[in-house]
Amino acid sequence: MRADYHTHSTYSDGRFLWSMCRAAQAADLDAFGVSDHCNVSSRERQASTKKALGFNLDVTYERRREAIEDMRERFDIGIYDAVEMDYDSRDTDEIAAFLDEAGFDYTIGSVHHLEEVNVHVQPYFERKDEAERRELVDRFYDEAVSLFDSGLFDIAAHVDLVERNPALRSFATDDHYHRVAEAAEASDTFVEINAGRVLNEYGQFHPHPDFLDVLADYDVEYVLGSDSHAPEELTTRTPELDAFVAERGIEPVALDV
Repeated sequence: MRADYHTHSTYSDGRFLWSMCRAAQAADLDAFGVSDHCNVSSRERQASTKKALGFNLDVTYERRREAIEDMRERFDIGIYDAVEMDYDSRDTDEIAAFLDEAGFDYTIGSVHHLEEVNVHVQPYFERKDEAERRELVDRFYDEAVSLFDSGLFDIAAHVDLVERNPALRSFATDDHYHRVAEAAEASDTFVEINAGRVLNEYGQFHPHPDFLDVLADYDVEYVLGSDSHAPEELTTRTPELDAFVAERGIEPVALDV
């Protein structure tokens, strides 16, 4: 089954549900997941950022679920009701409680923040000296290990997200990769092959090919995610994902949903 488990809609920072469904059909997918961003942290900085961005799936997930049901009647394609949850090891109790309450078809966990700042924010991290940036990358991979250890998620998304930011790029080491790979192998959480920046400046999949070389030595299974926020991203990234996993000899699995 050809499935894309990582897309977004207007319930976070993506496009209308109907347009994403149409794109998934055009990409000849059997199914795709609507996995909008969500953050349930009670910490002041995260709560403030969430309000500023309008990421409120913890409030609107039932309304979105009704919309997904409408789309299932309208489109001849599997549509999953999912979530991409911001992961911070300080928030595990809040995350666990919300996920238990919401009952999504599946859950994606992502480490998005360092020092309460999204890792994509290049100017913030450029102001750090090299030693500070190395320490922050260490912290990112500590959180990635914790994400797998938590057992909260079905999928771990873009497990080397810091590589997207030139200020944090290339500080990752084989030790980081092996630690995450060991945690993934010991976990029931799948690793996502993520195409979110493959056609942009970064130009690589997550995990980076060097990271995938390390993961190849471990008993790890993969799912595919385009990380699309717009229909045209879904239709252009899907063939890139297909070609990449074929080249690497990866056989992605299908979630039991």
